[in-house]
Amino acid sequence: MKILLVDDETAILDTLSILLRGEGWQVAVADSGPKALAALEDERPDLVLTDIRMPGASGLEVLTQAREVDSEMPVILMTAQASLQSAVRAVNEGAYYYLQKPFANDELLAICRRAAEARRLKVENRQLKNEIRSRPRREGNRPVGAAPRFEEVLELAETVAATDSTVLISGESGTGKEVVARYIHALSQRAGGPFLSVNCGALPESLLESELFGHVKGAFTGAVRDRDGLLVAAADGTFFLDEIGEMSPQTQVKLLRAIQEREVTPVGSTRAVPVDVRIIAATNRDLEEEMARGGFRSDLYYRLNVIQLHLPPLRERREDIPLLVRHFLQRKPGSGEPRTVSEEAMDILTAYHWPGNVRELENALERAAVVSSGSVVGPDALPDRVREAPPPRLGANDLPPNPTMEVVERAYILWVLQSEGGNKTRAADVLGIDPSTLYRKLNRYGIEE
Repeated sequence: MKILLVDDETAILDTLSILLRGEGWQVAVADSGPKALAALEDERPDLVLTDIRMPGASGLEVLTQAREVDSEMPVILMTAQASLQSAVRAVNEGAYYYLQKPFANDELLAICRRAAEARRLKVENRQLKNEIRSRPRREGNRPVGAAPRFEEVLELAETVAATDSTVLISGESGTGKEVVARYIHALSQRAGGPFLSVNCGALPESLLESELFGHVKGAFTGAVRDRDGLLVAAADGTFFLDEIGEMSPQTQVKLLRAIQEREVTPVGSTRAVPVDVRIIAATNRDLEEEMARGGFRSDLYYRLNVIQLHLPPLRERREDIPLLVRHFLQRKPGSGEPRTVSEEAMDILTAYHWPGNVRELENALERAAVVSSGSVVGPDALPDRVREAPPPRLGANDLPPNPTMEVVERAYILWVLQSEGGNKTRAADVLGIDPSTLYRKLNRYGIEE
């Protein structure tokens, strides 16, 4: 490794040069501050050892320039006139060590070795992060699909993954919003941290707050010990908020504060806890419509909607169905032979409307793989609702002019219920929502249960 040695006293330069070269260091020298500033660009050292008081430019100026050239470059400052003020300033500006003259040679060599090791670890850590970022594409973990609209979404996801920006993913239930969220995490610099998620529509308000922000002992019945929330547990990683549109207004306020202040206050506590996490949210609702209704806070929406990705439904990317079929069948356990789909079965799969999108397709193929006795999946192995003629599609004539999102959602729920023969459990599965959420929607839209 190369060290830049800076001091305006020639005797010190000569002595330290001999000492460091004897330990195997490559040594570049500068006998003034301006020469040191030039050497930082020319020599690109791994470590800087510099005096503080020098003509032309001080060691603190060398420190500042070194941090601009390479933020991971350790800088050791030497001085014969140590003061608390200069020591504090050196540390605040990022010096690795503050060494007072005279010092023992063994002490100096030990500090240089530690600084070199610290730099090596930082460089390795950066290289590992870069490797992790490139790994998903190399290992084939990219979400499956080649349709132009889906490709556009993935390209934008790959672009924003390198940033720490908040992402809002919209799309119908079952379109793969969490898959894309995990893909962004895997490509990001936070890939080495955790990916945690919560479904905002699956938990009651009080339990959701505890899950998000944590609680202290005694905050409520059953809180027998302090517990970190998921936002804290996801430190240095990514936190995925699914079905964000189902969150109550009260919890929305607390989440907004957590995003703005980068801290959370556990339930029952008055002490804020800092959080360092990337937020990705997802919704199958039109949040702008929800804002107009007063059901979703506009300030939270604009905080979440820094980057928006909209996933097209499967019926609008039918060319991806054969790719997805092969992908899902490869993941299913077989009888030793790879599973394939007959041409007739593939025609049925491609023609079906898929109200439950990719999730429904995966479930249908899992069933087919289980009931099929051979290596080729035929039409008989497909679910009845897929194999038989589907209900008529919802056309423009079935809706009033300029329908609101509520009217469209009500019609869509009715259509799925009809396709499932009125079975609400199966309908909730196709819609990709919790049965309790479906019952709330049925009540809200006045649909007879």
